[in-house]
Amino acid sequence: MRKKIKGTKNRPRLFVFMSNKHIYAQMIDDTSNRILTSCCSNSKEIKKNLKLSLNCKTASILGKDIAEKSIYQGIRQVVFDRGNKLYHGKIKAFAEAAREAGIHF
Repeated sequence: MRKKIKGTKNRPRLFVFMSNKHIYAQMIDDTSNRILTSCCSNSKEIKKNLKLSLNCKTASILGKDIAEKSIYQGIRQVVFDRGNKLYHGKIKAFAEAAREAGIHF
């Protein structure tokens, strides 16, 4: 997927990865190969509010969190990179929460 999707400084790539236990999200600028901001479900501030670390509620909290971090940096437009995952379930909950928080993709 990353061969086709490129992020720039003005419109970075929002990459979502799910392991067996956690969800990770990163804003990546591919032109300068930098990670602008990131969040994950095993961070302390997210972990204290949740019992499970891999469900739709966690995904929506992460979507809102990364949207707030990116808006603080002045980023409102992104390219959504979901990897090889279907737009369903946790990925959909993450994307909808990010959109509700003010990110456009």
